[in-house]
Amino acid sequence: MTKTIKLSHGNGGAENNELISDVFYKAFKNDILEQSEDAAVIEGGRLAFSTDSFTVTPLFFAGADIGKLAVCGTCNDLSMMGAKPKYLTCSVIIEEGFSVDELERIVSSMQKELEVNGAQIVSGDTKVVPKGSVDKIFINTTGIGEILQSGISSNSITEDDIILLSRDIGCHGATIFASREGIELSSSLMSDCTSLYPTVKSLIDAGIDITAMRDATRGGVSAVLNEWAKQSNICIEADESKIVISDEVMGLCELLGFDAMSLANEGTFLLAVKKEEAGRAEQILKTFNKNASIIGKVTNLHPKKVIINSAWQTQRFLDMPSGELLPRIC
Repeated sequence: MTKTIKLSHGNGGAENNELISDVFYKAFKNDILEQSEDAAVIEGGRLAFSTDSFTVTPLFFAGADIGKLAVCGTCNDLSMMGAKPKYLTCSVIIEEGFSVDELERIVSSMQKELEVNGAQIVSGDTKVVPKGSVDKIFINTTGIGEILQSGISSNSITEDDIILLSRDIGCHGATIFASREGIELSSSLMSDCTSLYPTVKSLIDAGIDITAMRDATRGGVSAVLNEWAKQSNICIEADESKIVISDEVMGLCELLGFDAMSLANEGTFLLAVKKEEAGRAEQILKTFNKNASIIGKVTNLHPKKVIINSAWQTQRFLDMPSGELLPRIC
């Protein structure tokens, strides 16, 4: 039986990881790819290099649009490796008949976010395809960043580390779904899409000893914690009461049966730091978002597993997301 690609292969969960491993990694395997990070560290650890494609629908949503998303996505991947974003390329595939006014809005959003990161678009490409060949507009951005702190790797997390979360979760996924379905929620609900470089720079400038960082995009917090547990052969125990979920996001999850831990984010990241640095790191994160918190610890209880400790003193495993939760999310 011929295998085919499903929407669930792109959700950032188990099937997505299998697709990457079984098809792309098998073909392209090399020493740099084996780092298994959002961005590759190259040139003897001096540079970080990353690429991402964006196909979100709708193109414009509360808090951002596909243009801001395209710059934030790639710059954030670089930032998660302790790098300052410097140079980006931009390739755009546009459907015939697309509005020039909307294209200008998208490009303007990109330029504003480039300024936040202190980065520049230095090369690009534009293709226009017949109507119906793509859904309005697809954008690819590739970035190069200068490493400010070396040695950041999700393969190096140990029991000496504490896990922190930079803010409340699930806002991007909830916003996109509500916008698609015409669900009227609180006007305060909007995507968390933002550039993370200013936060990362503050951590590095303060001398925080960072073990690992990862932005919780497709697959959300669940995917990141499970990837970390497997890559470093550790058990991560997270306190459910420390993970902040807004009333608006929780309401949508309860209405539709979603798990906020698996919802996509675009300006939220997880951080592993040495125990003695955790309190100071938390205070720095709180200057950017009051909901930042220490959420867990590393143990050897169940290697390669993630455990959620509830407020009622019970425990459950947190699995890697699976299924077609929200396609076309970024």
